[in-house]
Amino acid sequence: MKTHPLTRSRSELSEFLLHHRKKLSTADVGLPISARRRTPGLRREEVAALAGVGLTWYTWFEQGREIQVSESFLLNVSKALRLNDSECCHLFLLAHRRPPPAEAYEQTSVSPLIQQLLDDLVQRPAYVINLQWNVIAWNAAANDLFGFTARSPAERNFMRMIFANPELRSRLPDWHRDASRLLAQFRCDQAATPENSPTLELIEDLKKLSPDFRSWYQKPNMDSYSYGLGTVLDTQSKRHDFAHEALTVDEHRHLKLIAYFKQ
Repeated sequence: MKTHPLTRSRSELSEFLLHHRKKLSTADVGLPISARRRTPGLRREEVAALAGVGLTWYTWFEQGREIQVSESFLLNVSKALRLNDSECCHLFLLAHRRPPPAEAYEQTSVSPLIQQLLDDLVQRPAYVINLQWNVIAWNAAANDLFGFTARSPAERNFMRMIFANPELRSRLPDWHRDASRLLAQFRCDQAATPENSPTLELIEDLKKLSPDFRSWYQKPNMDSYSYGLGTVLDTQSKRHDFAHEALTVDEHRHLKLIAYFKQ
């Protein structure tokens, strides 16, 4: 006889939670070490306390009972169990049959290996953006071209740079073409998180700062999309023509690396 899919999911959920609870020690989570502990791993009450959820509710959840839990509950449990992004996604799929909300991954930094990958692209401008198009990492070539280091974190949003920075706009000979393509791509990306508050605030701010953004946002160019700029003048007014590729460097955190190729 076949196992009912829901029954199988609840069983897998219980095994998953138990496995990760037993992997952790009290030292891993900053709890006092007890010499009287007979079994490896954390106790249920410790996970519940770390997650800020009720012990009974967590116990029922780990046992695979038919209870409804919120996204915040799952995120808190993920943090308490020190799950990485792939494991957190797996927990959501087991419990809710869908991945975590994208806004859970508004990442503000990259791993050392991704930064090394950027730095290895010595002569090729490259940077990483998150779902809100905040530039969170870059290499020296990109910094020479766009001056990320000299900008405050709030000014390192690529849409803000394109639509609200007169200095950069003056160095973009094909600004209208490039900006409209970038906005079309930005709008596609925002479809993943249409109610994300920081993004909505950014959009409203840009509508006030840029008449072009305000007009184009209502009627975006649906024929051409782009993650990068086609033509940029450097600080010495030398023209550079680029093609570019967008590479997903972290699927669960929605991070994309934009690499520029000179034409």
